[in-house]
Amino acid sequence: MKQVLFGGLALSALAGGLVVAARQSEPTPLITFTTSLSGRTDAQRHNAALAVRKLNGALIKPGGTFSFNGRIGTYSRDTGYRRAPVSFNGQLISAWGGGVCQTSTTFYNAALRSGFDILERHAHQFAPLYVQPGLDSAVAYPGIDLRVRNPYPYAVRVVARIDGDSLIVRLEAQGQKNGLCSIEREVRQVTHDAPKVIGEGSATRIRNTGKTGFDVSVYRIRNGKREWISSDSYPSMAKVIERS
Repeated sequence: MKQVLFGGLALSALAGGLVVAARQSEPTPLITFTTSLSGRTDAQRHNAALAVRKLNGALIKPGGTFSFNGRIGTYSRDTGYRRAPVSFNGQLISAWGGGVCQTSTTFYNAALRSGFDILERHAHQFAPLYVQPGLDSAVAYPGIDLRVRNPYPYAVRVVARIDGDSLIVRLEAQGQKNGLCSIEREVRQVTHDAPKVIGEGSATRIRNTGKTGFDVSVYRIRNGKREWISSDSYPSMAKVIERS
């Protein structure tokens, strides 16, 4: 007897005919996480969307390890990415693939809340605006990766898409459910630098919008147990006003 899948039905080939054996269970969403693309540049949106298309459909096998960089590949011009603003040493510079980190961050939060084991995750130098401090996941091909492990005895599929200003990642499994985890953030310190003014003219422009600093730890609560996930320190950066 041979089974094939047709329109969600498991069909058994028996004596030259097809007999409906059972309906396959629909994929069950385990968790959905969304970040906002509002305020991002067109190039950042393009790069995030390109990474989303490559992420969509990834299947993480039972006990399997998933590498974001391994799935997405290099963020280069020849793979369709554009130059977009990224933070480097406290300044915004234009680099290939700027915006991809929002896709990795959104996936990271879905994996974290679904109970995946976090094998490798890196914070940004400065806290990004599209997620709470401590919950970001910076990537840079090939050396800075996001890697997670599926701890469950069933495969988990990644469904990723963009809907307007929303970047959405959903993890789902065939007919399976698991208890979701809650996340706690402990913000120990918040710092602000006084604005800096350069020049003496009457016309002004914002040369650097500045950044708030944070010292934060993240914990995951699963089955009543509190698990430490990460501790990150993001420095503050002064707002710079130029007079000319």
